[in-house]
Amino acid sequence: MIIEFTVKNYRSICDEQVFSLVSNNKDKKGLNSFEVDSLGVPSLLNSAAIYGANAAGKSNLIKAIKTMKSVVLDSAGVTQRGDKIDTTPFLLDEETRQAPSEFEAIFVSNNVKYQYGFAVTKERVHAEWLLAFPNGRPQRWFDRYYDSEKDQEYWEFGGSLLGKKTLWRDSTKSNSLFLSTAVQLNSEQLQPVYDWFKSTLRIAGIGGWEPSYSMQLCEEEESRKKVLSFLKAADLDICDVKVKKEKFDIASVPDTVPESIKSEILQEFEGKELLDVKTVHTSKSGEKVLFDFDDESDGTRKLFSFAGPWLDSLEDGNVLFIDELHDSLHPKMVKFLVDLFHNKQSNLKNAQLVFTTHETSILDQNIFGRDQIWFCEKDKNKSTSIYPLSDFSVRKGSENLEKSYLSGRYGALPYITLPKIYEVD
Repeated sequence: MIIEFTVKNYRSICDEQVFSLVSNNKDKKGLNSFEVDSLGVPSLLNSAAIYGANAAGKSNLIKAIKTMKSVVLDSAGVTQRGDKIDTTPFLLDEETRQAPSEFEAIFVSNNVKYQYGFAVTKERVHAEWLLAFPNGRPQRWFDRYYDSEKDQEYWEFGGSLLGKKTLWRDSTKSNSLFLSTAVQLNSEQLQPVYDWFKSTLRIAGIGGWEPSYSMQLCEEEESRKKVLSFLKAADLDICDVKVKKEKFDIASVPDTVPESIKSEILQEFEGKELLDVKTVHTSKSGEKVLFDFDDESDGTRKLFSFAGPWLDSLEDGNVLFIDELHDSLHPKMVKFLVDLFHNKQSNLKNAQLVFTTHETSILDQNIFGRDQIWFCEKDKNKSTSIYPLSDFSVRKGSENLEKSYLSGRYGALPYITLPKIYEVD
């Protein structure tokens, strides 16, 4: 589970922005929140929705935590000496162009709270730190700092961090993270931190996930039933799903595809088995009719693709970050997906959902508490800022949140004018 995420100097985000999933009990005690069995951890929220105008920076917040995850996972095994780190600073300021991008996550893994972060440019890691709270009190496990003026790197290790610290330090490249290197070299103590990024944190961009994972689940009878139950609960007209494995055949590639592309496709898929999925519908006479998956609507394909990750996350207690959840989905479908995280019966492991959206019809005090709604907008310097609805005085139970938002009371709206080509002289 995640407590807080902080980012600074990344893409449209200039100043430090803090996104929190700590529950504000003054709002509505217990609404879509849960208690954590870990010392020093407050009540946390099951979900949060982020609103804002196009190009306000909502997607960049999702990209920021995705970048943090990818740097952690790729740092030791994939990144070679001299490789560039995939980060982009705020480019509209001369100072920030040369400064590091900073990322920090506070989260719980294996019932222990951790505070981990790093600062990086494309060329190297400038800082890295980790605090652990195994007994509710902070233990500084390591600190790493690069002095660019002296071209010198400084390290400090706490006594609570066990293992071959000198070996791990000496094996860490300037463009790699100590955390990733130590785990690769068998640090059991740091493994839960790495595993949280690898397994618990799941991120999807616009369009969600590819359908392949849900397709694989449908190969097994038990998991296929779960996927079907998910689809039926969403009121989709699908009574069954048929999955068949087929060996790749280059003849299935259209003749219009250039030979050079065909060659690449053949190289990638030759000898592999591909999944062919058919959805089953019932005709008026009761006959079972098979549809190609591609013949289904965009919304149906998206919900099917969501089924696997959604069910897994609820079952395992994952943290989902999703950009534009509403894309191709009816508002009631969005509410259906969110409600699965709010329902204590379907969300036994306290999974968490964070999503950006333009869908305002779900802005309802019966669905979200004030602490679950966030806004994103750009200031006069074109820099992104984020803030929660709980910063505003809202009349509990009586204020229409959708109407108030669209009227501009909370900001985070586009400023729209008539294009000059249509103006009358």
